[in-house]
Amino acid sequence: MKTIVTFGEVMGRFAPAGNLRFRQCLPGPLDLTFGGAEANVAASIAQFGGNARFVTALPQNAIADSCVGVFTALGVDTTSILRTKEGRLGLYFLESGANQRPSNVIYDRAHSSVSLTPPEKYDWEKIFDGAGWLHWTGITPALSATSAAAVLHAAKTAKSKGIPVSTDLNFRKKLWNWEPGTSSNALAEKTMRGILPYVDLVIANEEDATDVLGIHAGHTDVESGHLSINHYPEVAREIVKQFPNVSRVAITLRESLSASHNNWGAMLYDVATDSAHFAPLANGEYTPYQIKNIVDRVGGGDSFGAGLIFALNTPELAEPPKAIAYAVAASCLAHSIVGDINYTSRAEAESLMKGSASGRVVR
Repeated sequence: MKTIVTFGEVMGRFAPAGNLRFRQCLPGPLDLTFGGAEANVAASIAQFGGNARFVTALPQNAIADSCVGVFTALGVDTTSILRTKEGRLGLYFLESGANQRPSNVIYDRAHSSVSLTPPEKYDWEKIFDGAGWLHWTGITPALSATSAAAVLHAAKTAKSKGIPVSTDLNFRKKLWNWEPGTSSNALAEKTMRGILPYVDLVIANEEDATDVLGIHAGHTDVESGHLSINHYPEVAREIVKQFPNVSRVAITLRESLSASHNNWGAMLYDVATDSAHFAPLANGEYTPYQIKNIVDRVGGGDSFGAGLIFALNTPELAEPPKAIAYAVAASCLAHSIVGDINYTSRAEAESLMKGSASGRVVR
């Protein structure tokens, strides 16, 4: 496998223990870990046994050193991380929900180093040396006009070198605010439509196609947990119609019955065969995983993206039915792990993919 390059922001994550609310535990201790969409993808790919290189900009201080050390220890190539005197390490605060109470995220990431660093500051020749894939998400261009320009430059450079590019649309309404007078949805659509012509694989969730591109999936109502599954191939075909450079579209299918109980699956649409592949399957029918006791759902989409990219770059998993099955299994397991990063091995993902879902003790 050639190196999978991911580009984006990594942050410090502060969270109370368990399901405590901020008002219950503050003042008091919070757990600090590190995570961010593209960093999570790189870490997961490394855990599967793949080659991953994470690119970002971080300040020159001991906390950022610790952050880099975490991903280096996980096997991620961090040598292309730019250390700069400008900016700071972004933070976010997570209050984990339970049952009918949703989780809540508070961002403190303005003026982060990656949001202030223009594209010409990065060494793209070094970054793409030996690379076989580039992945970014819609979170990075949401940070600032500068980071949006950096993503566009990265995607154009990768395509000029014949390197496939993937993106997860990852709409974050709280972040798209860097152009006064423009709504978050309008800014996201305008910006992403400028970068998507350089993308081969589009990843989205049940809401992103609507929020970013204005493409609706039948009678889906994510607030009620009802998804019109049969309409998602239509969504994929419309994305490809608008962006004919796209060769595959993947959509995660999360039915949020409560904060603790989700049904989880996904679809992969392959342009070459005009076919949609769903996973998981039972007796040939789409039958989502029932995740009834979610430990931590933050990073679930990132673990899916990592699983899919890894599978598509692994010959024995690359066929669409196997690739989507592997991605869904890997991301299902991520819901059982605290933190942004999916500490799941390839063997564990393949075991679930093949039907071992009992959770029995392995002795």
